[in-house]
This record gives sequence, C-alpha cells and structure tokens, in this order.
Amino acid sequence: MAEIQEVEEGALERWVAAMRAALDEAGTVEDYVDWKRQARETIWLLASVDGREVGAAIGIGGWHAPEGVARGEVRVVADARGGGVGTALLAELSTWARGLGYRELMGPVKEVDGESLAWAERRGFLEMGRNSMLVLDLAAIEAPVVELPKGIEIVPWAERPELASGMYEVAREAYPDVPGEEDAALAPFEEWLSMDMQGAGDRPDATFVALAGDEVVAYAKLSLSRARSTVAMHDITGVRRAWRGRGIARALKAAEITWAKGAGYERLETQNEERNEPIRRLNERFGYVVTPGSVTVRGPV
Repeated sequence: MAEIQEVEEGALERWVAAMRAALDEAGTVEDYVDWKRQARETIWLLASVDGREVGAAIGIGGWHAPEGVARGEVRVVADARGGGVGTALLAELSTWARGLGYRELMGPVKEVDGESLAWAERRGFLEMGRNSMLVLDLAAIEAPVVELPKGIEIVPWAERPELASGMYEVAREAYPDVPGEEDAALAPFEEWLSMDMQGAGDRPDATFVALAGDEVVAYAKLSLSRARSTVAMHDITGVRRAWRGRGIARALKAAEITWAKGAGYERLETQNEERNEPIRRLNERFGYVVTPGSVTVRGPV
C-alpha cells in the first residue's frame, strides 16, 4: 500500500527527483519554491511503497484557473503504475482541495499518454482542451526582421517599468480570449504582477511591450527556467481586441526570437491551444514545428 506524505521545502529535492523519474521532466527546487510564492495555496505530495519513492503530486490554488477550481498533477513511475499509487495521490490531493473550498481539479496529461488519459477519464475527468507543443530551433534560423506596423513602437519592459498597468489592461482582454480559458479568473493587479510577471523565470528584458503613442496595445513575454538553461518558453502574446489584425503580434514574436537568439538560447518552445488558429498560423510562419503536447482535463475532487 502506498504511503502518502506532504513535503515541505526541506524535502523538495526528493520530491523533484520523484516527479522527474515519473515523466523525465520537471523544474528545479527553486522553480517550485517560486511557484509556491506566486500561488495562493500549494501542496507537494510524495508517495512511497516499501520505502521507495514512486510518485508525486502537486496542487496549486488561485493560479490561472476558474473560481472553485484548483490545478493539480499526479505522476507515478512506470513500473509502479496499476498498484493504486496514483489513486492514493489523487485522493489526498482531493482532500486538500476540498478543504480549501475547491470543487474541481484541472491539470495536464501528456497527449501521447493514452494510459493516463484513460485513468483520468475513469475518475470523472473530462477533456477541456489540447495544447500542441511548437518548437523553434534557433541555431537553424537567422534572426527575423522586426517589422513594426505604422504607429507602433516596441520596447523592452525593462526600459519602461511604469507600463505594467497598461499591460494588465491587455491581459484583461487577452487571457479570457484564449480557447479553454474563457472562465479563468484574472487576479487583481498587484497579485497578477507578482504571480505572472515577477516569477523567477520572468525577466523584464525578455518582456516586450507594443505602444501606440502612450497607449499599451500589446505585450509578449518569455519564461526562462534554471532547469533548461538553453531553452526559452513563450509565455503569452496578448493584443488588445481593437488592435488585432495589424501585425503587432508578429512584430512582438520577431522581437522575442531575435532577443533569444542574441542571448544564446538554442531553442524556443510554446504551447498553443489547438483552437487558437491565429497564433498557431503565426508560429508556423516563423518555422515552429508542431510536436505532441498535452491535454487539459478537469473533474470533481
């Protein structure tokens, strides 16, 4: 029978090792500590069988999810699956979420992992959306030309920190327009600034703001991880509704690619919801290659 324990920061290195053993990918200890700082609530769970650590789970509350929904992820090493470890982790995660007033959990499952998708479905989880992974090999391309639409200027946020409130107004329009994110709650400004813009992987010099005069009309941000020092992730490209269709997103994307290549990164990655056709077409025009991504599932605690 699996033994489930909640771990604190002092044991997080073991927890990260279990997460990585189950899926061969995870952030660093510092990444997860920073996630905890950004979220309203966080729990880390570690599963062991006969003294061997064979699974892990994470629960996050109040971070890019609809009201009443917490984010969660359960991982079990391949040779320990089918023995109830995942079920025990999910039960503990559900108890935690229910105790905080959450009614549902949502989280990612690898698109190519049919076994885990079926496991989630048997427990009442439904598919809410699919995110393909798109990859750009920076070594194989020349830096693109940043073609600015008429009347538009692009500046690094590092040069204009006072633009944060205008960027928040962009986020208020852009976040709910992402397919699958329509009912996600956007945090108040100060909380959004801390959670979304000031994490360990967020750098003002890797965030680009599009201006029409003094008005912030769009922004784009890269996310950087200590776990993969040669890879940068596109976090968000948001354009105010009235300014869409003018080539602003393309100019921002070109600015990001140029910055990443100049900073020595070898690869750019982004996740695109399959229904988000405009951004998918834009990425493919820049040479991003579609690879298997993840399925977002959501179900009762």
